[in-house]
Amino acid sequence: MIGEAVRRLVAGDPEITLHYCRDGRTALDAAAEFHPTVILQDLVMPGIDGLDLVRQYRAAPVTANVPVIMLSAEEQPVVKAQLLGAGANDYLVKLPDRVELVARIRVHSEAHRRLLERNAAFEALERSLAELKLEREKSERLLLSILPHKIAEQLKNGDETIAESFPQVTVLFADLAGFTEFSQNVDARNLVELLDEIFSAFDQLAAGLGVEKIKTIGDAYMAVAGLPVPRADHADAVAELALGMQEAFRGVRARRGLPLELRVGIHSGPVAAGVIGRQKFAYDLWGNTVNLASRMESSGEATRIHVSAATRALLGERFRFEDRGEVAIKGKGPMQTFFLLGRA
Repeated sequence: MIGEAVRRLVAGDPEITLHYCRDGRTALDAAAEFHPTVILQDLVMPGIDGLDLVRQYRAAPVTANVPVIMLSAEEQPVVKAQLLGAGANDYLVKLPDRVELVARIRVHSEAHRRLLERNAAFEALERSLAELKLEREKSERLLLSILPHKIAEQLKNGDETIAESFPQVTVLFADLAGFTEFSQNVDARNLVELLDEIFSAFDQLAAGLGVEKIKTIGDAYMAVAGLPVPRADHADAVAELALGMQEAFRGVRARRGLPLELRVGIHSGPVAAGVIGRQKFAYDLWGNTVNLASRMESSGEATRIHVSAATRALLGERFRFEDRGEVAIKGKGPMQTFFLLGRA
């Protein structure tokens, strides 16, 4: 608040909009509504001490950074120091020269406007950074949902070509026997919901066992253990997965009354693995082991887990088997195979 004489000095400038308050309490309330760019205040006024009012301005969020110009009847160095220490920005002895007063108001007002603009820019930048962080996290979650963690980290670190050979892994293929006929009589939404329920259950089992899901193709499901991080118990992990998949599928089948059966094939051996694609990444496997695992599935029987002799040897006596004898495997000839029955 200021006296009438000072008001007349300021009011004559067309670029200054003045909001006058008769006491300090009114000034605090008005500032919250008026949003001043400069506060012009007398040192002595009724109801509240000028020094205390400056402190209150600085404590209120809306006026915390608004420049305060103090007006006093005389030069008082000690009082001036206290005011500046409390947060006042300027000190003038009244009546000041009009040109000087207007100039100081403009300088402080412009400085405050620039501060507001800078703060707004910082806030906009912070919002952009927060949005960028959310998008990055979303992209990373998406990347991890389609690639093994180790492979996703390699891509994030800039590796352009990811290709490795693994001497011993175990590959699993599974599909739904009778699915082609079944799908012809089911609408698309229900079909997708069914596959999502089944494959989501398989995904959960694989994640719990540390087995990598590679992909789904139609009603077929492919997974592998032993890569991208090698592990000695890769065959055991896939055997446990196959048994868990059977149990999970039986539950879905019973709830939905499905005329479908699960058929699983497993084989162990060396593979090559890597990422292909630039726009849509895919982590895939290649080699004779993959082909044989697929043949184990296609030459198996519904409701059963068909395993090769190589996988049977790795599983040892920790699981129970039924010897199937020699089976003609397409493209491979006669092979000794087994049905995995359960844990020993």
